Amino acid sequence: MALNKNNSDSGGVIINNSESVLMTYDHVELSFTDAETLPEPFRKSKKGSIYLTPYRVIFLTKGKDPMQSFMMPFYLMKGCEVKQPVLGANYIKGIVSSESEGGWEGSCNFRLTFSSGGAIEFGQYMLQVASQASRGQPVSGAFGCPYMPNGAYSYPSPPANGMYAGPPPGYVYPPPPAGFYPGPPTFDSAASYMPPPPYSGPMEQPAQDPGLPNTPAAQAKAAEAAASTSYSSPGPPVYMPEDKPPPYSPPEDKKSK
Repeated sequence: MALNKNNSDSGGVIINNSESVLMTYDHVELSFTDAETLPEPFRKSKKGSIYLTPYRVIFLTKGKDPMQSFMMPFYLMKGCEVKQPVLGANYIKGIVSSESEGGWEGSCNFRLTFSSGGAIEFGQYMLQVASQASRGQPVSGAFGCPYMPNGAYSYPSPPANGMYAGPPPGYVYPPPPAGFYPGPPTFDSAASYMPPPPYSGPMEQPAQDPGLPNTPAAQAKAAEAAASTSYSSPGPPVYMPEDKPPPYSPPEDKKSK
């Protein structure tokens, strides 16, 4: 932990090693539970802003105070947890130890009270980032959605013209599952045509009614009845005149003779 190492002369915050600010909140109060045993800058509570970077937490005091900034690296913090009292604002508490040439020596119990809310969000993100930093993993600025310094969340822009970008070069598509759109069978010289449909064989004669007699005389009568009811094609059409022809009368010269 370092005292008054992260504030500028104009009252701004100085971020270590060009680190990025992942999350920030205003209206935060910093206090110490064992202030009587600490140096003078730790005696009174301070109000200001809190900043979260990939490797540390920085508190910047608002106004004139012996403690202008208070920096706590993750590797010197322990026992951090978020508290939600029934009465009062939520807060984060923990223990931080001093670092070499940090402006003081020893350890202290700190409390960060979020008067305007945000203790749960800040505490969860702080624990996540600290866990990634302890494992040497790169810390991305995404906790759900990227967090902006003004407290707003930025959402990704919609795709241009409704089209999403294609996969990166060298992307290997997963193989299709078994039985998914099988390809056509390979043909060789012995199987270059499709086989004909199966032959069903001759049609069987329908079974006779068991109530009818099955004698030669009965079969002859049945054949005669079938022949009488069979259809015979008509012959050529015959045209009949509707009126009778006029009577024949010889010419006059034949009558005179």
